[in-house]
Parts: sequence; C-alpha cells; structure tokens
Amino acid sequence: MIELEHIEKTYARAGDTPVRALAGVSLRIARGEFVAIIGTSGSGKSTLMNIIGSLDQPTSGRYRFEQTDVARLDFAEQARFRNRHLGFVFQAFHLLPRASALENVELPLLYAEKEPPAGAGRRALTAVGLAERMHHTPRELSGGQQQRVAIARALVNEPELILADEPTGNLDPQSTLDILDLFERLNRGGRTIVLVTHDPRVAARARRVIRIDAGRVASDEVRELSQTPISEGAR
Repeated sequence: MIELEHIEKTYARAGDTPVRALAGVSLRIARGEFVAIIGTSGSGKSTLMNIIGSLDQPTSGRYRFEQTDVARLDFAEQARFRNRHLGFVFQAFHLLPRASALENVELPLLYAEKEPPAGAGRRALTAVGLAERMHHTPRELSGGQQQRVAIARALVNEPELILADEPTGNLDPQSTLDILDLFERLNRGGRTIVLVTHDPRVAARARRVIRIDAGRVASDEVRELSQTPISEGAR
C-alpha cells in the first residue's frame, strides 16, 4: 500500500541552521498491517506521519500510495487523495464543541466527491460503540468517548488507511486500553492502521513496530501476536 524511498525532510529556519527531520527513510507498509511508529520527541516520527498523510511534502525522495505518486500531486489533488483514501485520528480530538457526535462524524462527508450512503455517520458511531451517544455534544462525553467519536469520523468515508498520531496521549489508562482494543478490532476487520506514539506500551499492541531515531529507521520489528496481549498493552 505504502512505499517510501529515500525520504528526506529539511525545514529551513530564518537566520539559523536548517533542521533535518528525516534523513533517507525507506520502508513499505502492506495493506492490512497494524504498524506502530515509535520514537522520542524530535525523532522525526510525526514528520513521517505527516508525509504519509500528505499533510507535508518531502524535500526529496518518493512516496507512492499504491499506484499514486503522492509527491507529484498538486494541492487540490492532495486534498482529494486524503478525503478518498485516508482517515486521521489525533491526540487532540478536534471536535466541534457545539455539534453532536453525529454531526462531528458527518463533517468529512461534506467534502466527499460522491453522495455518501445513507446512514454512514450512524454506522460509524455504532462501529465504535457509541450508538446511544449520537446526539451528545463533546462536553457530555468522556475523553475516551470523544476519541471514539474522532475514530468514527476517521471511518465515515470508509478509508483504506487510518493514521493515528498519539491517539491515547490525552486518555486515562482504561480509556487507552479501550481505544487500543478498538484499533485491534478495526485491524482484524481489514483496516490498515499506522499509529505514531512515544510510548512502548502502546506500540506493543501493534503487529509491527518501526523505531525512528534522528530521522532514520533505527529498527523494524514484526512481533508475534501472542507477545502483545490486549490486557497488558497500555498499563
């Protein structure tokens, strides 16, 4: 699904030395994988996530998503690419405070190129276990429930790839376990998931763990499922 070849990213700073965030990253991610990208603050993991999500462009190198050369898309084409293929989940939930859970989930449908199936938002909320909270506003929901709304919003366009950047960073331990269980269920259902985290306990729930250090791939490990039990993942 994803092929990165020699990805470099350098940020220019006025009057100061440029920052090299990524230094020749090459990797492939297959359809149906659950991958964690782990690293300390400043390691380049979020920059890598932003490039995979077409939120940022590499300074050099090639990024292909299946048959699409993403780096060659113009601004409007990148927006269509994201809406058609990707779902995003962030540490901050980014929910509209006065909108209901259902209204928040249905926001991406406003930008869909074709008429969405009837009831898409309701089905997405049901899939994350919030069928009875559809008309609640964010302030009426717990942190874990708000993140479930954000995941439902990421699912509503039926994307091929879910990108989650520190999705448990604002959650308590039990909510963290619940969200990681949800990601596992989505992955077992066929969703490809790439999750960025600094927490090795969260990364341990993924089938594959890629460690980023100083803008490079330091290790790339495929784990046996028996080594990442659900009950132990985020304690």
